[in-house]
Amino acid sequence: MKVLVTDPIADAGLDRLRDAGHEVVTDYESEGEALLDAVADANALIVRSGTDVSEAVFEAASDLVIVGRAGIGVDNIDIEAATDHGVIVANAPEGNVRAAAEHTVAMTFAVARSIPQAHGRLVGGEWAKGEFLGTEVNNKTLTIVGLGRVGQEVAKRLDSLGMDLVVYDPYISEERADRMGAELVEDLHDALAAGDFATIHTPLLPETEGMIGEAELAQLEGGYLINCARGGIVDEDALAEAVDDGVLAGAALDSFAEEPLPDDSPLLDVEEIVLTPHLGASTEAAQENVAVDTAEAVLAAFDDEPVLTALNAPSVDESAFPRIEPYIDVAETAGKVAAQLLDGRITEVEATYEGDIAEEEVDLVTASALKGVFEPLEWQVNSVNAPRLAEERGIEVTESKTRQTEDFQSLVRVTVRNGDDEIAVEGTLFAGEDARIVRIDGFRVDAVPYGHMLVARNTDEPGVIGLIGTVLGDHDVNIAGMFNGRETQGGEALTVYNLDSVVPDAAIDELLADDRVVEITEITLDGADGRADE
Repeated sequence: MKVLVTDPIADAGLDRLRDAGHEVVTDYESEGEALLDAVADANALIVRSGTDVSEAVFEAASDLVIVGRAGIGVDNIDIEAATDHGVIVANAPEGNVRAAAEHTVAMTFAVARSIPQAHGRLVGGEWAKGEFLGTEVNNKTLTIVGLGRVGQEVAKRLDSLGMDLVVYDPYISEERADRMGAELVEDLHDALAAGDFATIHTPLLPETEGMIGEAELAQLEGGYLINCARGGIVDEDALAEAVDDGVLAGAALDSFAEEPLPDDSPLLDVEEIVLTPHLGASTEAAQENVAVDTAEAVLAAFDDEPVLTALNAPSVDESAFPRIEPYIDVAETAGKVAAQLLDGRITEVEATYEGDIAEEEVDLVTASALKGVFEPLEWQVNSVNAPRLAEERGIEVTESKTRQTEDFQSLVRVTVRNGDDEIAVEGTLFAGEDARIVRIDGFRVDAVPYGHMLVARNTDEPGVIGLIGTVLGDHDVNIAGMFNGRETQGGEALTVYNLDSVVPDAAIDELLADDRVVEITEITLDGADGRADE
């Protein structure tokens, strides 16, 4: 596989990819058309914040499997376009959390004690001891805007230094805030008004862009604002004015709306504002961690394993993956068989889990079932974009679980519907890893899901199976296995044949010409060659 790296990352990550046998190409200068040319044959793209991964990139990279962001923020990646093209987007949220949190704490102290300003005056020849009167953090209130991973680490550190914690985060529960020893405040203005210091830890999204403006800064009157998250969240002009006018005592920023920071930025003219050039993740340990984490995400995607840090694909806890992994293929196969058996446009897909598998998180299994459903319909699909495809096409997707199961330790059922018509295909595992299709439309069959298959519905009477075998033999189609089920004696029967090759149309026509044969459907699964020329 080819991995294109367009922003510098630590050698530890590059070495991990090379050691796994993949080609690693570094190109730190490409942008625009040059980037589109460079990514055209790439299977993975690794970036930091310097590369704009737009929809045009995904359109140019037909072989792309994953975009790995060596860091947390992904506002430079069009995740919607990635999902539409079936490309995984994964970040490295853990590797630089400690570094970002420590830098936030450092910036808090720097602005509270005027450390950079005092240093500058001292090296400039002034002993300005009497001009800097700092603020202690002990017994002060810290407002945390966004209690994600970095926000939590900042909370732990500053709580231990005697600060009271107030949190504004519309996506967390009061119980979670309580566990951090913080008070959850539902209104941003109220949260800012309660704080002596405010630190920001939210991603840059449409709803957070410009979130802290003149009105919000006024709520923090006399306090300090620290932003080591993403640029664009704070209105920089309003912040410069607020600090310059004394509305705020000071501010410290590590991220900016435009980077590098322009020479004419008003932030540069206010002495009480501390600025660093996006150093939050700039530690040796953090850079190595995010590089290795990103490489591991790429390798998982290449191996068709769940990418635990994927932002646009179902994920699963690493410890739980071995328990659900075998059922991923079972669900996908059941979906393929069901879709090929149902005549007409699919309007609904239902995934049902019975037995032990019902105890697990099965989002990834359901996505795989959808992938199986859509593949025979000639949609370019994988587990990343399968849920999106269902939504775009108005296909209702439901999921149900029950611990009760009659015959098996675990069972996966995929039901596809077209109005009043439906087909249900059930699969399970024998002896731990031996996948089987055990029911089709209520008929018990115990079929091996592999290669070329023929599903025949016929009246249950003597000679029909012999007829099918004879016709297939006359057309040089060898039967590798056969699995038969029936409703009642003399009723309707269903038989699944594993075949060594495709069935010619002439053979199907000959079988359907017999009144005892109700329906014949060819199924193509993994391991089958394409349909032979006739």
